[in-house]
Amino acid sequence: MNLKYKVLLAQPRGFCAGVERAIEIVERALEIHGAPIYVRHEIVHNKRVVETLRKKGAIFVNEVSEIPDKGVTIFSAHGISEVVEGQAISRNLPIIDATCPLVSKVHKEGQNHSKSKRSVVLIGHAGHPEVEGTMGRISGKVHLVTNVEDVKNLVLPDESQVAYVTQTTLSVDDTRDIIRVLKDRFPEIVGPDVRDICYATQNRQQAIRQIVDHIDVLLVVGAQNSSNSNRLKEIGAEKGVLSYLIDDAKGLDPSWLEGAKTIGITAGASAPEELVAELLEYLRSFAEIDLNLVSGVEENIQFKLPTTLMNTELKDKEFRA
Repeated sequence: MNLKYKVLLAQPRGFCAGVERAIEIVERALEIHGAPIYVRHEIVHNKRVVETLRKKGAIFVNEVSEIPDKGVTIFSAHGISEVVEGQAISRNLPIIDATCPLVSKVHKEGQNHSKSKRSVVLIGHAGHPEVEGTMGRISGKVHLVTNVEDVKNLVLPDESQVAYVTQTTLSVDDTRDIIRVLKDRFPEIVGPDVRDICYATQNRQQAIRQIVDHIDVLLVVGAQNSSNSNRLKEIGAEKGVLSYLIDDAKGLDPSWLEGAKTIGITAGASAPEELVAELLEYLRSFAEIDLNLVSGVEENIQFKLPTTLMNTELKDKEFRA
């Protein structure tokens, strides 16, 4: 074995508190109610997580209409619109909402701004489940902007009454330029404190920035449809580092590592640590690995489960969390 790589393992990486909570909600619901339970959309953006829960009895559907009468219904961590929630309520389906508390906070902020007659600007990516859910939670028109150019083209009824909220999987760095232009255009605009930005997104991006100048290749473990995972890859690419987003070890092409001496590895907020372990094991199958765990922010945040899942005597009762 002639190949040898130094590996810098970013910290923090992988699951955030919102993802851990969502997965535990599905597992606890299965324990209490038994299989099957129904989850609208992927509970989080990761194939391994979805397949593991599917084997335990979770059935993933695209629409509420696919759920049978009395089927225990779980909404994903990304959040849902009032219309989707209304569809479940109208059928008296037992609902458990696994929306990340940080996403719910954005919903409430947007709703409060709308009630105060402010035009609401949402910084985010069109088509993302979280963005669709947020737009469907705020009454009136929500103005979606993805870049600085979108801000320049905004047409609002009262430029003195404007507020903004952001998609949680965007970091302070992702939104900084857009917010700056928003404040230039609308000096009286109001928005969230920097501390309201998703801590996990910011921490994982900062961990990449800490190692990117010391690596030749960056491997990000995460789903192709994961916004935060794609952004981690982009940060490496922006620094001129060959950067790849892979679902798991099978997605790695060893030819990507030709000529490399140091490899950086991280994982998106919805990627389980076992996928990172499998990637390291695969690397060891054809090269000698000098593994270095890079020190970083230690996360100890936990979110409470819905109260209806705290009591295992609730089996077969209809409820709404």
